[in-house]
Amino acid sequence: MKDGPNITAIAALIGDHARAQVLNLLMAGRALTATELADAAGVTRQTISAHLAKLQAAGLLSVESQGRHRYFRIADPEVAHMLESLMGVAFGLNALPLLPGPREPALRKARVCYDHLAGELGVLVYELMLAQGAFALGAEGMGLTAAGRALVARLDIDADAPAGRRPLCRSCLDWSERRHHLAGRLGAALLARCEQLGWAQREPDSRVMRFSAAGEAALRDWLG
Repeated sequence: MKDGPNITAIAALIGDHARAQVLNLLMAGRALTATELADAAGVTRQTISAHLAKLQAAGLLSVESQGRHRYFRIADPEVAHMLESLMGVAFGLNALPLLPGPREPALRKARVCYDHLAGELGVLVYELMLAQGAFALGAEGMGLTAAGRALVARLDIDADAPAGRRPLCRSCLDWSERRHHLAGRLGAALLARCEQLGWAQREPDSRVMRFSAAGEAALRDWLG
């Protein structure tokens, strides 16, 4: 079949275990060096260099040089959205670790999905905002209503801040909850605000977002 883009090259890249591990690690939103990625993926420096070159050439990763170091990250939100969707498919097929780690419950509670909040609390935010009429669908996709702008303004989030082509808000299928959470510029701004207010902090070397009891209560109070 020749209709549509050829997905085999991208599928083959992601299908390699070491490269999949690299992409999963970078879904935490942080930029990491080749050495850090090699150690996490359990491969040599030479091997990880070849993997990273292929991922970068395919447009899945971007790289930034600072001094002697080169830092790799997910190329853009579209790549992150694709990876989260694939995780959802894998979760639906029960393609989970044979021995889930102690972080597993925390990962499902609240985690970073590239640059926005996912997991149980991420879904809660999206669904309660939706119930309050915060979103509207238009010709250009999902938009923020007057009620939504008033809601985010209570957290001092400027919904009209200048930005590029990235949409203000969009839904992203959550792999663990099998429902949607909030992505886009607004999702990123909300996660950043949770950290600024001290409601939550990122757990080192993990996608886990650890909300304090007071922080979770404040989040729920904001959502009414």
